[in-house]
Amino acid sequence: MEKSQLLDCYTKIRPYIHRTPVMTSRLLNEMAGADLYFKCENLQRMGAFKMRGAIHAVLNLSPEQQSRGVVTHSSGNFAQALALAAKTVGIPAYIVMPENAPAVKKRAVHGYGGQITECTPTLQARESTATRIREETGATFLHPYDDYDVILGQGTAALELLEEHPGLDYVIAPVGGGGLVSGTALAAHFFGENCRTLGAEPFAVDDAYRSLLSGKIESNASTDTIADGLKTNLGEKTFPLIRQHVQRIIRVEETEIVEAMRLIWERMKLVTEPSGAVPFAAVLRDKDALKGAKIGVILSGGNVDLSQLPF
Repeated sequence: MEKSQLLDCYTKIRPYIHRTPVMTSRLLNEMAGADLYFKCENLQRMGAFKMRGAIHAVLNLSPEQQSRGVVTHSSGNFAQALALAAKTVGIPAYIVMPENAPAVKKRAVHGYGGQITECTPTLQARESTATRIREETGATFLHPYDDYDVILGQGTAALELLEEHPGLDYVIAPVGGGGLVSGTALAAHFFGENCRTLGAEPFAVDDAYRSLLSGKIESNASTDTIADGLKTNLGEKTFPLIRQHVQRIIRVEETEIVEAMRLIWERMKLVTEPSGAVPFAAVLRDKDALKGAKIGVILSGGNVDLSQLPF
C-alpha cells in the first residue's frame, strides 16, 4: 500500500462523505493525563466511519459491475453504509443480515434502500446466503472489512485527523475485523510525524491481541461483549497490516467500556456506541504509559439502540 493510494482514495470519496469534527474535553484530558483529540465519526453519514470504505469500494467498481449492484453480509454498520453508498450512486444493494441483528439497524438499512435477506446468526449462513444472492443477481460481493478499497476508505478518517493535528504521538482505534485500525495505521505511517497506532478491544473478544502474540489469526470462543461492532475476527488482508504498523493492542473490561461511553455522553454530549467508546476506555486503562501524550481517538460510530442503553 502506498501513500498515493490513500490520497487518491480521499480525493475520490470527499464529495460523498462528511469531514467530521475533531473535539476535545478539558475534563477528559485531566482524567487521562494526556491531550485527547476525538475524531467524531459518530457524526459521519449513516453514523459511522464505515461510510468511507463503502463508498470507496462502490466508486471503484466498473459501470457494468455497478449496474448489477452489490452484496454483503453484515449485522450492523457496514450493512447501513453499503446500502447508503449504493443509494448514493443509484445501484441495488443486497444485504444479508443475521435474524438477531438489532431492529434499529435493520430499519436503517431499509431506510437507505437496502434489500435485506435474513439468515441464521452464523458466519457460514451469512457467507452462503451472500454467495447465493451473488450467483442469482450478478452483484459484486464487497467484504465489510477485508478489502483494500474498504481499508483505504477507513484510513481517511485518521488522514483528516492528522491534517488538523499533525503532531499527534498516537492514534487509537477499536479493533473488530481490523479495517479501521489497519487503515488508521496506514494514515499514521504515511502522514504522521512519528505517530504510532494503537488498537483497543474488549477482553471478551481479544482475538486481535492474541493474534499479534501468536503470529496467526485467532478466533474467539464466545462473543459476549457489549461492543457489538467488535465481534468479528481479523481478515487475511487486515492482519498483515496490523502486524506491520500497529504498535500494540490494549484490552478493556466491559465495565470500563460502559464507563467510557457514559463519560463521552455526559461530558462531551456525543452519542457514541459501545464499540466507539472502547479506545477512550483503553486510554484511561493505560494512562500511566500514555501520560502527557497527544492522542487521536477515533470515535468510530454512534448507532445506538436507545432502548438498550447500558446506563
